Order: sequence, then C-alpha cells, then structure tokens
Amino acid sequence: MQYQLRDYDVKPGVFDEFITEWAANIVPLRRKFGFTVEGAWTNADRTRFVWMLARDDFEAADREYYASPERAGLTPDIARHLTRIDTTLLDAVSVPDAR
Repeated sequence: MQYQLRDYDVKPGVFDEFITEWAANIVPLRRKFGFTVEGAWTNADRTRFVWMLARDDFEAADREYYASPERAGLTPDIARHLTRIDTTLLDAVSVPDAR
C-alpha cells in the first residue's frame, strides 16, 4: 500500500465552498478509482487543508485518475480555491510493538 499526503493552502474566505466541492466531487471520484481517503485535517484558521489517500500501485492509478474524462469534467476546477498544492508519496513503515 502506498499513501499520498496532499497539503493545500486555501484562499481566504472560500474554505467552506472548497470543502463542499471536495466532499461532493473529489472524494467520490477518488473512491471510484479505488483510492481510500485515510483522513482530512485543517488548521484553526481554516487556511490549510491536509488529506491522505491510499492505494496499491498509486502512481499508475493517479495518472489514470487525472487522465479520466470524469476528472476533466469537474468544472469549475477545485484548484481555483487553492494557492499552494504540495503532494508527497509515502510508504508505510512498520512500527514495533512497545511492549
């Protein structure tokens, strides 16, 4: 399993609109392409949004997702609400039991 950490800066005053669009459009489409949304978080000012996706063969699936007509058909593009997008592909690390 691979994970992708997605870290965004959201333009002031549009956080609620962004979240509504993200939850209605991005999350279901990612799930349709076999991704799991591991969680999502924001800061107290609601200017930063961080979420994590998981999937086997992440990079190939991500290319397929972005090349799909479904993703291209999402208008207006949710990225209009963002001033920064940072993504990091991660691999899980086994954590030994502390006992």
